[in-house]
Amino acid sequence: MTEDRSSFFGELRRMARTSSAVGGIAARMVGERAFGLKTNRADHAEDLKAILGGLKGPMMKVAQLLSTIPDALPAEYAAELATLQANAPAMGWPFVRRRMQAELGPAWQSRFTRFTPQAVAAASLGQVHRATLPDGTDVACKLQYPDMTTTVEADLRQLKLAMAVYHRIDSAIQHDDVYAELAERLREELDYTREAAQMRLYHAMLDDTPDVHIPTPIEAVSTKRLLTMTWLDGRPLMSRLAEDPPQTERNAIAAALFKAWYVPFYRYGVIHGDPHLGNYQVRPDASVNLLDFGAIRVFPASFVQGVIALFEAVRDKDDARAHEAYKIWGFTDMTDEKIAVLNEWARFLYEPLTQDRIRPISETNDPQFGREVARRVHAGLKRTGGVRPPREFVLMDRSAVGLGSVFLRLKAELNWSRMFHDLIADFNADTLATRQAAALTAAGVPPQA
Repeated sequence: MTEDRSSFFGELRRMARTSSAVGGIAARMVGERAFGLKTNRADHAEDLKAILGGLKGPMMKVAQLLSTIPDALPAEYAAELATLQANAPAMGWPFVRRRMQAELGPAWQSRFTRFTPQAVAAASLGQVHRATLPDGTDVACKLQYPDMTTTVEADLRQLKLAMAVYHRIDSAIQHDDVYAELAERLREELDYTREAAQMRLYHAMLDDTPDVHIPTPIEAVSTKRLLTMTWLDGRPLMSRLAEDPPQTERNAIAAALFKAWYVPFYRYGVIHGDPHLGNYQVRPDASVNLLDFGAIRVFPASFVQGVIALFEAVRDKDDARAHEAYKIWGFTDMTDEKIAVLNEWARFLYEPLTQDRIRPISETNDPQFGREVARRVHAGLKRTGGVRPPREFVLMDRSAVGLGSVFLRLKAELNWSRMFHDLIADFNADTLATRQAAALTAAGVPPQA
């Protein structure tokens, strides 16, 4: 009963804090729209980031996802929320002992010869401890924070309110399917049994990609809220970049990341939907460790075919083919004006793939170029009556924008077109569907909503 009361009042405190932040956004936007009041959005965005950054929960991930959709949130809020890193205060050792006992039983420590009391990483849904199994295997134990189901649902209610308020004021982006997608994927992330299956899936999909490394889940010491996996040695990308590595290493890291994301997509219709810097590490040989398999999206073969069709439409300046591609993706009520607006965003994303030469991912020196493109797209969608992004768009767009920003930081110079065409050269929708079904079944990945 005491724990239930603690959980209940904890949720009330959390809801009060997030409601205050959301309410502040709503009040300021309504004031600007209805009464012409000028408010300091930048200051309030800092307040919002401080509130959310101190919470253990999914709101940070939601904010990072929304920041990649053209003006789904006001620019000031998106800019601040995009800087949030999934680092929350770690649970102390007494709390960890209780949580481990709840997952593996009273004798849980006998399952390891070593278990570090201090967390080596703390994220939005849980924290990671390094340990050693009796057979000498070094492992990482990802332990979920307590009562995260309640926390996720509380955050999702606040997110739904915030998105509804913003839509009343600015209808360029209709968020219904965006919210549904975010909610479903976040709920999936709570199930570490699913994540272990998705990790096995990535092992299979990238088995012939030696410059990408995937941890192996250890089922005997894993549960729905504890995921134990083999330990991979590697360094954070930003710490390596701080040492100014040579161009050859930068290019090798970028090429490995390109394959880590797009080999699974174009061969199996699967994408890793969370390409922030904490989810990969760099090895001395410039290969990469890919981590955190909670946010995975499985696409029908037709969607992948639509992505290729849109590339061809952008390359050939073929609006009719672009219209067909958007229909395959799930966009509805498409007019010629809306297609012209969306094509500007598509050209921004696809341009490096249309030029068969070595080049950086972006040839403009303006770090705000992407934001300016997003602003024009938003204005165009607002002018033409708005658009309702399909659910599949959310993580696909997140991956494209997120990886692009990483390639910019790397200052990588590659023939992006050649790498892309190598992946799609033998594309066949029926073959992909067959390959996908076999891989999902073998890995034991449950169906997605």
